[in-house]
Amino acid sequence: MAVLITGIGELTTNDQELGKLRDAALVLDGETVAWVGPAAQAPDADERIDVEGRAVLPGWVDSHTHLVFAGDRTAEFEARMAGQAYAAGGIAVTVEATRAASDEQLAANLRRHVEEAAAQGTTCLETKTGYGLNVADETRSARIAGAVADEVTFLGAHLVPPGADAESYVDLVCGEMLDAVAPHVRWADVFCETGAFDEAQSARVLKAAAERGLGLRVHGNQLGEGPGVRLAVELDAASVDHCTYLSDADVEALASSNTVATVLPACDLSTRQSLAPARRLLDAGATVALASNANPGSSYTTSMAFCVTTAVLQMRMTVDEAVWSATAGGARALRREDVGYLRPGARADVHVLDAPSTTHLAYRPGVPLTHSVWRKGAKLR
Repeated sequence: MAVLITGIGELTTNDQELGKLRDAALVLDGETVAWVGPAAQAPDADERIDVEGRAVLPGWVDSHTHLVFAGDRTAEFEARMAGQAYAAGGIAVTVEATRAASDEQLAANLRRHVEEAAAQGTTCLETKTGYGLNVADETRSARIAGAVADEVTFLGAHLVPPGADAESYVDLVCGEMLDAVAPHVRWADVFCETGAFDEAQSARVLKAAAERGLGLRVHGNQLGEGPGVRLAVELDAASVDHCTYLSDADVEALASSNTVATVLPACDLSTRQSLAPARRLLDAGATVALASNANPGSSYTTSMAFCVTTAVLQMRMTVDEAVWSATAGGARALRREDVGYLRPGARADVHVLDAPSTTHLAYRPGVPLTHSVWRKGAKLR
């Protein structure tokens, strides 16, 4: 059934030819956008919905989350707010709880968070394994994620489990674990950071994943300058995520590559670190994505609007840059062209704001502005 959405005050298409349209309309036909243009030229459709001058944009594309988990890390958060430094080792708390949870508990928790995100306009979401850290639990995490999320990433190299030998664990990740998980995922990732995996170990994981046909992602440069960006660019990873501490060489490498710099402002705030240098990256010509990094330890939010607001108010991005990075930028980080845009042929993922323009996302910080959402042509709210 074709649906005509008309009365759009401001339409963000993210398409270079279409640009940003005023007094616009679009037609959704099944799961696809069929037509975009001026409201006065809109074709007939089976159903007509007037959004009465509201702003319309593509659904958020959240390209970095960790939502297959159990347990709670409130105590860790309280300690960090009291002055304790953030360290990678807190992941082990979630690993213990996740291993103890049933499949049904993990699936229910994942669905709850995905639905929470969708209610706020997120229509395409990536999520990772990484809280199992053994063959059985990483495999079931991937299987559970694949039933709910749009994109699934293998992150067996999230942390060396307590009591394990690092090199032996990397052998496991690159061998039996990767073989078991690979059929359920599209991507592989590694936490290339002090306290997690060094450059040589990270390279082993990524190269093993590439040999099995998986796309590559990297957690890098979160806690300090390091090899993450360089490794990601050298191996043509789709994205390197965090990018909080970057050298001039890192920025230059990203600007001259196909690797997207995914910044995670909610995580930077929650860990009381400097915000990633998004303005510096953009000015250098790098492609920037915004993502939530939703996880129970360092960024427990599914609000992409919060990330956009922070990017504008504190990272010196313009509203248009932040919205693009949270939609088309996320799509680039997933190497997809069907989401993050509102143009003919794109997936029918639509986010209607209860505001006349996207500027209100930063102009009215903290105010819930999602009016209605379509995902794959189905109205969610």
